Amino acid sequence: MNHLHKIQNIFPTTSEIPSNMDIPEQHEQRLYLLDGELKEWDGHVQDIFSPVFIKENDELVRKRLGSYPLLGEKESLEALASAQKAYNLGRGEWPTMPVKKRIEHMLLFTKQMKEQRSVIVKYLMWEIGKSLKDSEKEFDRTIEYIYDTIEALKNLDRDSSKIEKKNDIYAQIRRGPLGVTLCMGPYNYPLNETFALLIPALIMGNVVIFKPAKYGILLVHPLLNAFKECFPKGVINVIYGHGKHTAMKLMEHGGIDVFSFIGSSKTGNVLKKAHPKPNRLRSVMGLEAKNPAIVLKDADIELAVNECISGSLSFNGQRCTALKIIFVHESIVDDFNKRFVEKVEQLKMGMPWEDGVMVTPLPEMDKPLYINELIADAVRNGAKIINENGGVSNESFFCPAVLYPVNPDMRIYSEEQFAPVVPILSFKNISEPIQYMVDSNFGQQVSVFGTDSSQLAELIDPLVNQVCRVNINCQCQRSPDVFPFNGRKDSAEGTLSVFDALRVFSIRTMVAIKDVELNKKMMAEILEERKSKFFSNDYML
Repeated sequence: MNHLHKIQNIFPTTSEIPSNMDIPEQHEQRLYLLDGELKEWDGHVQDIFSPVFIKENDELVRKRLGSYPLLGEKESLEALASAQKAYNLGRGEWPTMPVKKRIEHMLLFTKQMKEQRSVIVKYLMWEIGKSLKDSEKEFDRTIEYIYDTIEALKNLDRDSSKIEKKNDIYAQIRRGPLGVTLCMGPYNYPLNETFALLIPALIMGNVVIFKPAKYGILLVHPLLNAFKECFPKGVINVIYGHGKHTAMKLMEHGGIDVFSFIGSSKTGNVLKKAHPKPNRLRSVMGLEAKNPAIVLKDADIELAVNECISGSLSFNGQRCTALKIIFVHESIVDDFNKRFVEKVEQLKMGMPWEDGVMVTPLPEMDKPLYINELIADAVRNGAKIINENGGVSNESFFCPAVLYPVNPDMRIYSEEQFAPVVPILSFKNISEPIQYMVDSNFGQQVSVFGTDSSQLAELIDPLVNQVCRVNINCQCQRSPDVFPFNGRKDSAEGTLSVFDALRVFSIRTMVAIKDVELNKKMMAEILEERKSKFFSNDYML
């Protein structure tokens, strides 16, 4: 009953919001970055509402945060023209700039970005409902990612500075940019995962058109001036608006060389197919996942429960790396469920700024309705909600629901929920969860919990051929960012990590010179007099 009372009274009055956590003024975003200038928009706008409701007398009112411009085809194509001009068929200032200079621009941008930490963290909390701790972590992790990317590029530059000889051919192989990149990140990590696309694309010499996610838009505003000041004109353009009027028009035009996207495969595939020259388009996509946990009969149950709680319910389960279905051996499933439910009941529910909060309001207005449909379908097909108050909601707030036993007839069995719903089912033979992964449309990660090294070793070989990361006795996750982040089947296209992203946003290009005296003399002159930026043995320390 205490939990139910908490849910019914979850939202604060204005006076209950800590003054240092509030955003007192609504921000009417009217600026967008085009061709090195901050343009002011005077057309239609989209209101931005927080997932946080405010108690006003006897009513709950969704807090309005401001608005953003609804640009259209005209502005999108102007951004494309600006980017193409800056790239200039690979001859522009940015794509031909030495690595050292591009790094200097990136360091200047990072310095200015760090000055905006507090306001960006607040926008993360208020616009997507992410906890203060996780919002701070997302910002700091993004800064670390930029510095790690710079170091990785220095290493790559050093490795590429040498001139090789095979048979009678001298060659220097470096990585060159691909061209105009459309960058679209996800709403659940609107800073970190967006920048995991944006930063390597930029630093490798590409020019970028950046369209922010549908939520987490306001946090881009404090960075617009830094983008403007720190990069040459037209190298980065920031546009806002509905995808069908912006991103779709850009793809249909055919001027996009790289499509970098994190989101649903449905949206990604529609945009990708709109490009008239598919063989010219490089796609880098992070898509859905239905990562399972497999809890073996000899598992440390307490460890498994703790990892599965965090893995399935951190940020309300709104992560592609979340554990979205849990297989538990039939001999321990009752004990597992009992402990799991106890842990769920202990999770702190509240507003994003509260210390230790785990369950917060959901940013998507229609998400509670969708979750209830999933739960109703599961209950009709034999599942039960096994935790008290599971599925109880109050406007944008939704109490996590644990469903058991789940079976293949339920939508929740195969559909990525991206929400605080945890489906659990038992298995008798290990072939059952493995077959589930074989049949699944997704193939990102799996978590396996057990203590028998021989059995774990036997499982590793088949599992690594179904997913791209097998986590032993720990939850699925993306970090550390130096590790490859990718997926099989419908879960990804291309690999993102500090190391891999530099390669996925570039292409190996070679200068080859036949071993004759005239050529060797010219080669020596080019190198000694530093006549070429590409064909050079200079490198960064």
